[in-house]
Amino acid sequence: MYKTAIRILAILALIYFIPTAYLNYIEPVEHWDWDEIDLNDISFPEGFVWGVASAAHQVEGNHTTNNWADWENQVDENGNPRIARGEKCGLACDHWNRYPEDIKLMNDLGVSSYRFSVSWSKIMPEEGVVDTAALEHYVDVCDSLLAAGIQPMVTLHHFCQPMWWEEKGAFEKEENIADFVEFSEVVFNALKDRATHWCTLNEPAVFVIAAYFNGHFPPGKKDPELAALVLKNMYLAHVKVYEKLKNVPGGDRAHIGIVKNMHQIDPMNDWNLFDRLISRTVNKGFNGSFIGTFTKGKYKFSFPTLVNLEADVPNAPYSLDFVGLNYYSHNAMDFSLNLDEALKTRMYPGEKETDMEYTMYPEGFYRAIKEISVLNQPIIITENGVADMDDDMRGEFIKKYLYAVSKAIEDGYDVRGYHYWSLMDNFEWDLGYDERFGLYEVDFETQERTLREGSKEYQRIVKEHSN
Repeated sequence: MYKTAIRILAILALIYFIPTAYLNYIEPVEHWDWDEIDLNDISFPEGFVWGVASAAHQVEGNHTTNNWADWENQVDENGNPRIARGEKCGLACDHWNRYPEDIKLMNDLGVSSYRFSVSWSKIMPEEGVVDTAALEHYVDVCDSLLAAGIQPMVTLHHFCQPMWWEEKGAFEKEENIADFVEFSEVVFNALKDRATHWCTLNEPAVFVIAAYFNGHFPPGKKDPELAALVLKNMYLAHVKVYEKLKNVPGGDRAHIGIVKNMHQIDPMNDWNLFDRLISRTVNKGFNGSFIGTFTKGKYKFSFPTLVNLEADVPNAPYSLDFVGLNYYSHNAMDFSLNLDEALKTRMYPGEKETDMEYTMYPEGFYRAIKEISVLNQPIIITENGVADMDDDMRGEFIKKYLYAVSKAIEDGYDVRGYHYWSLMDNFEWDLGYDERFGLYEVDFETQERTLREGSKEYQRIVKEHSN
């Protein structure tokens, strides 16, 4: 009996150990020895594009008819404001009016690309109505950028949409995609002779997690099945916009892509098989669904006991001229029999914490580039930056993350450009104004912009490696 028990325990140990060891081998949570790395040993190819990024609602100011303007005036089920400290975006950075001086700040940095989003609610404040003055504003922005030697990179949807479209159900209904295609065509026809690179959607998975899983973004619905449907419809919307724009005059000259945030979820304990399995499931849901859609045309979004949706998006693999990669960090998951506890993301132990609820993890940047390279498309880094109000880690962050990019390029990955998030401090969605990502510090009372000391590392690297 004793020997039988020992054999059973040995078999169970092998059943547990072998898959755990295998997953550790194929999916290691890499950590480099930074004491042995020369952060100045970096190089970038000829023509590599250096840039900065922003988004309309976060910097322009005076948004009054979009989903966020409505959300900022709501309270949650407990009577608490939707935005931290009850803040509202309001005037933000007044970038709508101050863009000429902000372009001068870009020139001071030495960058040659500016990724920004256009405001659907300002351009189409009512269904079927185009505000030509708002559209002309973006023409002026692009002309000013080009005159300064900076290429515009236009994002069509960055978490914001007009209230009239939100009230129709937005991406919850496939038939509403036609409205987004119409808007995209209007903007494209106005700016196609000025902008060569276009991003259809910014971080669809992040939008879905925040708007349909945890309820931090509008419309604040906590419905996994609806989340899966919305994500599928957003991928389908990208395909339809791509096909429409490619078939209008000038579309053949445009480079059109989608922006994906490759935020890894890693096991809290590498040798805990259950930590491994739950983190792998989450990664497959949000990162794997993207890869599957754009490599095979097969969308699959699955979480045990919560949701399982599969759909064909057959033209998706043929709808990219590049892929935009946003990368910040990773989080960890710690298995629990309590599903709510199991699905909580935690900071990975032993790493330097940023002002956000994640750590500095430049090794993950290399991993993300490697992971997204399976699309076999040029990669443009469309966002990467750090929330650092005290500016005591920004310089280190910039040097280490750009080392990871340089190493990826050296190892053969096709990375064409890098955009730091963000040009200046801005309204950071539900977190309000306390999360300071900007290369330039903004005094929101005076609108004064000041280059941070840590940001000078980016300025130096850009100027040393521009060609």
